[in-house]
Amino acid sequence: MALVTGASRGIGRAVALALAARGARVVVGYHSRAEAAGAVVAEIAQAGGTACALGGDVARREEADALVAAAQERFGRLDVLVNNAGRTRDGLLLRMGDDAWREVLAADLDGAFYCLRAAARIMLRQRSGRIVNIASVAGTVGNAGQANYSAAKAGLIGLTRAAAAELAPRQITVNAVAPGFIETDMTSALSPAVRQAAAARVPLARFGRPEDVAEAVCYLASPAAAYVTGTVLVVDGGLTMGA
Repeated sequence: MALVTGASRGIGRAVALALAARGARVVVGYHSRAEAAGAVVAEIAQAGGTACALGGDVARREEADALVAAAQERFGRLDVLVNNAGRTRDGLLLRMGDDAWREVLAADLDGAFYCLRAAARIMLRQRSGRIVNIASVAGTVGNAGQANYSAAKAGLIGLTRAAAAELAPRQITVNAVAPGFIETDMTSALSPAVRQAAAARVPLARFGRPEDVAEAVCYLASPAAAYVTGTVLVVDGGLTMGA
């Protein structure tokens, strides 16, 4: 059974569909897009899978705890947690307000911590589990205009490695996937000129697809990755190789 946060669209949606296609029962976590989450559940059901949608703001500890508890109650156990929920509020460092800083850190880092902690308590009793955090190459090399997002994703990578060390004795793996430029709502808002310039920086000369990230997540959540923990799997078309 897998819980995917922020699964109503983009990378989260692709991850939920891919895990379901591999036989996992999936909880489609969402914050405000109930209708879109329901559409993901319907798509999984149409393909013969099992899923349900559960709402909650993971940036709030009580709601994150409740989401994880409800997911376990719905299917009786929790085998996989994918921390994908997050948001951006871009701006230059000197113009970034405190609210923009705190909102992104709360959603992208605090939320992942709350869900990870709640899931770990369940997985410790099971003596098994897979946790995959969706980070970003912004957390390894930094992005101008994204001090809050880069800091949150760098923190998420640190959280991944610390949690991996703590949970390994109970056969719980914790890994991260760091996407580069992926075709999502966030990148679709870029102007054609900016998109072209960004794609030109990628050795594979294109943006990735959400499905590219989903495949990486499915590997880390699978038995094939039983001996992989504390790692960051970069999915960026070669953008940051050598960085």
